[in-house]
Amino acid sequence: MKRPGPLLTLLAGLVFGVLLLVLNATTGPKGTSNPYRPASPGVSVSATVPAVSASPSASPPPSASPSRTAAPSGAYAGRTDDGTSAIAFSLRDGKVVAYFCDGHAKESWLKGDVADDGSMRLTGGDGDELDGTLRDHRLIHGSADVGGQRYGFTADRAVRPSGLYRATATVRGAKVDGGWIVLPGGKQVGVVERDGTPAAAPSIDPETGAVTVDGQKITARPVTP
Repeated sequence: MKRPGPLLTLLAGLVFGVLLLVLNATTGPKGTSNPYRPASPGVSVSATVPAVSASPSASPPPSASPSRTAAPSGAYAGRTDDGTSAIAFSLRDGKVVAYFCDGHAKESWLKGDVADDGSMRLTGGDGDELDGTLRDHRLIHGSADVGGQRYGFTADRAVRPSGLYRATATVRGAKVDGGWIVLPGGKQVGVVERDGTPAAAPSIDPETGAVTVDGQKITARPVTP
């Protein structure tokens, strides 16, 4: 009997190799990742970005109150309806100072506010009162109760040197307090008190306010609230 030759050995080796290939094909490692397959994201690549709202535009400034476009300012001067006395007003930022005088001995300083509708109710010493209405910033019309007597009046817008003036000083040891109304046209009506005693006031220079009282020069200045 002949011994198997090299051909048989080669054939056995070939069969063994085929078996190994079949075994690798059927039992090879599973789940081999595809290098070109995108990895399963554990966390989303792009994080959720909150929407950015547009920067809000600046808030418009609050509108002016419709009830009053501007606080009234200015001077007003006129006479009482019976022509016996004069009256003047000084308005600033809604505040009012008024002066009533007859140019001899009766006078009164009053003050208060201008309401949104132009009305005003002013009060002074000894229970004096004044009710008036500012109309279109052109005139003030109303009535004043001074010294127990009522006076109707109309005061027109005054342009300097017309208007209301006042001076306080000490003259020859006496306390002097003077008020002047310079009416449109230049006529003056005023009263000066010396230690509380009233008398007709000397004329002032409305351009400078200079006035001489009992031989001493003092200065009257425009009145503001």
